[in-house]
Amino acid sequence: MSNSRTIGWVLLIAAVGGAGYFGWQKYTDNKLAAEAAQRRAAVRPAVPVKTAPVEKADFPVYLLSLGTVQAFNTVQVRTRVDGQITKMAFKEGQFVKAGDTLVEIDPRPYQAALDQAKAKKVQDEANIANANLDLQRYTKLGEFATRQQLDTQRSTVAQLTAQIAADDAAIFNAETQLDYATVKSPIDGVVGLRLVDIGNIVNAATQTAIVTITQIEPITVIFTAPEDQLPDIKAALAVAPPKAIALSTDGKRVLSTGTLALINNQVDTTSGTIRLKAVFDNKDHALWPGQSVSTRLLVRTLKDAAVVPDEAVQHGTDGLYAFSVNQENKAELRKIKVSQSVDGKSVIDDGLSPGQQVITGGQYKVSPGTLVTTAVASSDQPKDQLKAKVTQE
Repeated sequence: MSNSRTIGWVLLIAAVGGAGYFGWQKYTDNKLAAEAAQRRAAVRPAVPVKTAPVEKADFPVYLLSLGTVQAFNTVQVRTRVDGQITKMAFKEGQFVKAGDTLVEIDPRPYQAALDQAKAKKVQDEANIANANLDLQRYTKLGEFATRQQLDTQRSTVAQLTAQIAADDAAIFNAETQLDYATVKSPIDGVVGLRLVDIGNIVNAATQTAIVTITQIEPITVIFTAPEDQLPDIKAALAVAPPKAIALSTDGKRVLSTGTLALINNQVDTTSGTIRLKAVFDNKDHALWPGQSVSTRLLVRTLKDAAVVPDEAVQHGTDGLYAFSVNQENKAELRKIKVSQSVDGKSVIDDGLSPGQQVITGGQYKVSPGTLVTTAVASSDQPKDQLKAKVTQE
């Protein structure tokens, strides 16, 4: 019986000793693994990234939209007299000035009418000269001429005087008709495709135009804005005509810079938008009637805003964030709020302050606390490029 107890105690002591040994061994292994991890972390190289500073700058707030270029004026040139076209004095696509000759219509019938009116006036002038002489004779005769003869002669002189006035009106009308035989450009603009060829008979009663002229200096762009932006647009217009920028449809190339000229007098209730008109000098003819463009309207400027390159802004499940670099060159995750973004720059309302450094490249290799090596970010350039675009012209 005592031997059984002795064996039990021996086995119990062996089990306890074995468990203690294995526990100590596991603790030792974990400690060694942790020490090895610390040694590996100590020698792990810093992650190369690109950085850029959080800048304090004035940030222009643009209203983005799409628009259509329209001619400042469009004229369909028609004839005001009947006749055969004898000369086309323009080339299709030519830029013409107001008063330039476009078309000549056979002037001979109108020249003949003018000559006839002038001859009639000469005839009537001769008649009135003779009538005045007779009136002078009757007046000198005194009592030897009856009162009826004197009154009749005075009436004849008055009638011929009125006839001279009618002759002047007929001459003016004939000169006008002859002038209409030469069709001139009423505005400065570009001539389109001709719709009537030389040799054809045209008349004033038809609705067919000879050619269309569009004025492109200046030129306008019609675009829309959401109705909730109307107060900001009106406030900007009350101070000064806001700057408007017309760009290519992809938004990458500035075509022209102008100003907002008009807010339409009513909101389109079906779309909830308001139509706007901007005017551009268009001296280089970069804008063309009917062209589709992207538009930017400067509604206000944020003063002393915190601005970062768009590359610094990251999207996560909890919202927007960015990695900043602290004084120990370690990455820190910052949750941020962005209010505006244009041309590669974003305005940070919360989460970053001017003067901090943010990571703009290599974020996929970075986690909070990662040691990084910094370099000047190539994304510093877009702000200057934006400034150059906005200040063109």
